[in-house]
Amino acid sequence: MFKTLRNALKIKDIRNKIIYTFLALIVVRLGSQLPLPGVNRELFANWFQNITSLDFFNSLTGGSFTTMSIFALNITPYITSSIIMQLLTIAIPKLEEMQKDGEEGRKKIAEYTRYVTVALAIIESVAMAIGFYRGGQLSTGNAFLNCIVIVVALTAGSAFLMWLGERITEKGVGNGISIILLINIISRIPQDLMTLYNKFVGGASNFANGFVAAVIILAVIIGMVVFIVVLQNGVRKIPVQYAKKVQGRKMVGGQTSNIPLKINTAGVIPVIFAGSLMQFPIVIASFFSYTGSRTTIGHKVLYLLNQNNWCNFSSLGELKYSIGLLIYMFLVVFFAYFYTSITFNPMEVSNNMKKQGGFIPGIRPGRPTTDYLTKVLNNIIFIGAIGLLIVSVLPIFFSGAFGADVSFSGTSLIIIVGVVLETIKQIESQMLVRHYKGFLND
Repeated sequence: MFKTLRNALKIKDIRNKIIYTFLALIVVRLGSQLPLPGVNRELFANWFQNITSLDFFNSLTGGSFTTMSIFALNITPYITSSIIMQLLTIAIPKLEEMQKDGEEGRKKIAEYTRYVTVALAIIESVAMAIGFYRGGQLSTGNAFLNCIVIVVALTAGSAFLMWLGERITEKGVGNGISIILLINIISRIPQDLMTLYNKFVGGASNFANGFVAAVIILAVIIGMVVFIVVLQNGVRKIPVQYAKKVQGRKMVGGQTSNIPLKINTAGVIPVIFAGSLMQFPIVIASFFSYTGSRTTIGHKVLYLLNQNNWCNFSSLGELKYSIGLLIYMFLVVFFAYFYTSITFNPMEVSNNMKKQGGFIPGIRPGRPTTDYLTKVLNNIIFIGAIGLLIVSVLPIFFSGAFGADVSFSGTSLIIIVGVVLETIKQIESQMLVRHYKGFLND
């Protein structure tokens, strides 16, 4: 990775793109420190200390949600909008045709995604403003005017980051939205590592215990990163043979290719979907200041959904709420199959292969090929889902069993590793194109 970056800096065009990306990320971090007008930040900070269920959301926003800056929503509305549009593209034939129209169709879908992003940002900011008003976190003055200012500032901040992400994609390196998400998560890691150090290393009874704790923490983090790299790069290649055919006086075809199926076919989407679905009732209840008594069903349900209450072995009475972890694991597996089923169509792949004269050795074209692809895909999805469960559940286990409360989780590590690997591949591809251009000019 460092060798690739060092070689990339030697090429002027790529160096300028890296510098542009770096300056844009500085703007992101500076904006994350600008206070949101109309909010009493001290009251909000005290309120947030008791709402640990929002740690992952705060990690995605780079801490700007905790500090309640103008970037508090960050790019989360855009991420949600992109997922919604991707699902609608499968469900609505007109959008599906638009996606197949090439560059013009994709531009139109991107335009719709921006509109949905702004709409979601407005809805979320209105909900937050109402929640702040009910919770008494607004500054003194005209409450209605403060709510309007909050809605405008949060929507503008989210829209600006969406625009900046697109500019990074156009003039910088990598996918701009992913790069912003990456820097947000990374910005929280030093604070989380310091928290782990103070609790398990600095707070140890003696040097030996502190040293063992430090080794275990490093081993778990490094092991998870290595495991995620293997999971992200894992591919099952299905060989495809193309039959020979006569075109004019020449015999063409007879080539051998393959269909690369990633082991983690759905990426981090299943974990995000499952986590969002589990935390949504908690977030809504938090904004409307609902707690309820310990004996009410509503309180028990919220307690069950909160992952901070899972794997608590210090109290057998609390351990029963770990059933929420089983629900979470089921949702991860379900969304892994669901998301892959709408993004990869074995029948469509089989028909395209048949039209082009391709076939899988030993498998007849048509329905047998479709059944074979479906069988292989289901096996791959299961393996990938198990990998996602290991990555996502391990931090939850350590948090519940040992109190290792940090904002970054297995989901965050998947995002970090995935974005870094993808960005490096893009830099290498740009270097390769630059090399070919130089060769042809010579």
